[in-house]
Amino acid sequence: MSEYVIMTDNMGDLPASFYEEHQIPVMYLSYTMDGETYGEGHMQSDEEFYRKMREGSLPTTSQINPQSAKEQFLKVLNTGKDVLCISFSSGLSGTYNSCALAAEELREEGWHIEVIDSLCASLGQGLLVYLAQNKKEKGSDIDEVAEWVETHKKNIVHLFTVDDLDHLYRGGRVSRTTAVLGGMLNIKPILHVDDEGKLIPIGKVRGRKKSLLELADLMDRKIGSYAKSCNTIFISHGDCREDAEFLAKKIKEKYKITTELINDVGAVIGAHSGPGTMALFFLGDVR
Repeated sequence: MSEYVIMTDNMGDLPASFYEEHQIPVMYLSYTMDGETYGEGHMQSDEEFYRKMREGSLPTTSQINPQSAKEQFLKVLNTGKDVLCISFSSGLSGTYNSCALAAEELREEGWHIEVIDSLCASLGQGLLVYLAQNKKEKGSDIDEVAEWVETHKKNIVHLFTVDDLDHLYRGGRVSRTTAVLGGMLNIKPILHVDDEGKLIPIGKVRGRKKSLLELADLMDRKIGSYAKSCNTIFISHGDCREDAEFLAKKIKEKYKITTELINDVGAVIGAHSGPGTMALFFLGDVR
């Protein structure tokens, strides 16, 4: 069995320590804030990033291009290992297409590389990478892991809410009228990532606490046959850890959770969702 490496990009929002411990190479989408560009090897802390957003900074983001993806893939391939890349959702970025184009060129040159469109975002993508790496470390070969990821990626449920609709308005996710009225009436949207990997509004509630409780309630409705075996939740947040811990506590009152990961929403996604974003991820029958 050929040796292989699982690769991904920084949209998975897993802690850097996880990537380092499991030797998972990470490609970086970049962002620009206040005239300075941040990417691999040059990143702000998440606290600093969200502080600047709260002060009015408006970051912009950039996807990975095919040439950069090819260079990153070759760093691994030239060590004699094959590559399985789990990429940020094509419904939210052109990064997957760039990686797919680079992989096609490399396969024509004789390399063994597979690129999968995760159709996931933030720690939803992170959960998929985490589960795939677990299978790899238990002895599954590259084809077995790739098949598992393709088969189960739509079982990664993503449930989001945000605290400020203005960021979604700037990203084209809601109308200006919705953003203005939502701010006036303290309306909080509930969103999910659908089967096409796109962020879609699915409801709304009034008030922050109700929006967090709605995420927990939606988990009950979406988890389906995974309810008995559910032991893992991932939660990402836009610099609001106390709210994330509150949500985790509510979920653990209902389910026997043995694996819980809470981490920040990274800057590239946070640029579009803003401070106060809360996202819950778990395995369910349908998204």
